[in-house]
Amino acid sequence: MTWLEFFLSAVILIAIIAFIMYYYFKGSTSELSISRPIEGRVDEYLDRHFEEMVSEWSLADKYQVRSFCNNKNSQILADESKTAVLKDFKESMNAKLTNLEERLNVLEEQIPGK
Repeated sequence: MTWLEFFLSAVILIAIIAFIMYYYFKGSTSELSISRPIEGRVDEYLDRHFEEMVSEWSLADKYQVRSFCNNKNSQILADESKTAVLKDFKESMNAKLTNLEERLNVLEEQIPGK
């Protein structure tokens, strides 16, 4: 192998490495990790397009969520208290139904001919 062949193969190898590095970092504005290239690209994409995705998908931002919570907090608390009353009613009714079923079973056992 002559010096010219060695030099040309080294230039080609450097050009290939440079092309791969260029393609890897092309369009990147932030630091990309070589050990996690896909995650870095996804994070960069989300950073660039997050506002567009929120508006396109009609998602609520944190200010809308806060205003909803502030406006509906009293209604939510009232609904939670109603839910607690209904849970108590359910528990008491379950106890009564269990008692009635036990009494019915005793009565069915006492009936002759069954």
